Amino acid sequence: MATTNFVAAQQANRRNTMLLLTGLTVLAALFGYLIGWVLQSQATDDVAPVSSFGVTAAGALAAASIGWSLLSLAFGSRLVNAMAEAREIAKDDAPQLFNVVEEMSIAAGVPMPRVRIMETEALNAFATGTSTSNASIAVTRGLLDQLNRDELQGVVAHEMAHIANLDTRYMTVVGVTVGLIALIADMTLRGLRWGSFSSSRSSSDRKSSGAGILVIVLLVVAIVAPIAAKAVQMAVSRQREYLADATSVQFTRNPNGLIAALTKLAAAAAPFPGVSRATQHLFIVNPIQTFTAQSSALMATHPDIADRIARLRNLGG
Repeated sequence: MATTNFVAAQQANRRNTMLLLTGLTVLAALFGYLIGWVLQSQATDDVAPVSSFGVTAAGALAAASIGWSLLSLAFGSRLVNAMAEAREIAKDDAPQLFNVVEEMSIAAGVPMPRVRIMETEALNAFATGTSTSNASIAVTRGLLDQLNRDELQGVVAHEMAHIANLDTRYMTVVGVTVGLIALIADMTLRGLRWGSFSSSRSSSDRKSSGAGILVIVLLVVAIVAPIAAKAVQMAVSRQREYLADATSVQFTRNPNGLIAALTKLAAAAAPFPGVSRATQHLFIVNPIQTFTAQSSALMATHPDIADRIARLRNLGG
């Protein structure tokens, strides 16, 4: 970590995310194809080698995934800020915060983002925006009250890193795509439970057997697909947190500020009005769950804070 190549890491980060988005869209399309294939087998009592229903369903689900992602890009940031009750403020409302954000925007080489405050005593922060030109950074009132300038600078630099690396855009789109896969999987499982997919109508034992196998495959995919998609999303989210921590040190040249801030945030992490499981991955520390080295990697939106601090100390060394 002490010899982190930030440009290469950022490029790899963006490339891997595009691969992830492509993979999730393909997964959604394959899921749709399988659903259409099963429906056609039930409607015709025949398991066709190529399903026209499946092709149509695959195209529809892939289009839904892309369309839903575009909608999230258009309205996601505003929705997240509204949910978190993060109100935009002027420079006179928090001069030191504005000064720190200005410094970090210069260090990052991005336009000055909007500055927002969440009126809660909890300690946390997050960034939103589909590009560097329409981004915003939100911090809690508790963060402003309890962190000194170096610590505040470390937190702001971390969020500025997310903006500079375009994490805010990709995390929104990935979250929406994973949510779509989970939604379709849930609808499919409900259909299977209530008998919407059934192999009772068949003209032969062979056709019935083939249709039954398809239903079993669909059941397995409906259970596994959202879990696999979520696991990949969490892995990407954790790697982005590591990179944002490292990039913040590139901006501040002072790992101790973020180390001290993370120590305080870890001790005071708590849920507050406006946060939910849909937005928990956006914050610098998860406000709902605390993750340790023993936590399940499948559900961990953030790395273990002790590990993050150890990596930052290594950077400082």
